[in-house]
Amino acid sequence: MKVKIHRIDPSLPLPKYETEGSFAFDFIARETTLIPVGKVGLIPSNVIVACPENLALLILPRSSTYRKTGLLFPHSVGLIDRDYCGGTDEILIQVLNFSETPVTIEKGARIAQGLFVKTEKIKFEEIDQPADTSRGGFGSTGH
Repeated sequence: MKVKIHRIDPSLPLPKYETEGSFAFDFIARETTLIPVGKVGLIPSNVIVACPENLALLILPRSSTYRKTGLLFPHSVGLIDRDYCGGTDEILIQVLNFSETPVTIEKGARIAQGLFVKTEKIKFEEIDQPADTSRGGFGSTGH
């Protein structure tokens, strides 16, 4: 499947799958970005992606990002909708500096990963009563 993508800085490479078995591809930083201690930063990813119909793009942290930088995703997972692909819709990687020192992400650094997932629009069917179960509410399975 082909996905339309626009690079802001064509001197930087397109996102790519690092191995044949990778499900997600890496986003890289378009510019060097400083994230102060305890602050949220937005790292430009250099790309605008047009998601095909019935696909959503998830932005996920790389498994090594926190260990190497102390940066967390304050929203856990980012979601790129199909209509977020206009001329100013560069994907920005939102991070929180959870470390005790300022963090600098260098231009070209791999900072997040993208994963396409199938989606389907649904229609809600309102019911008068919820199903009768014995679960007992949030956290009720005891795990």
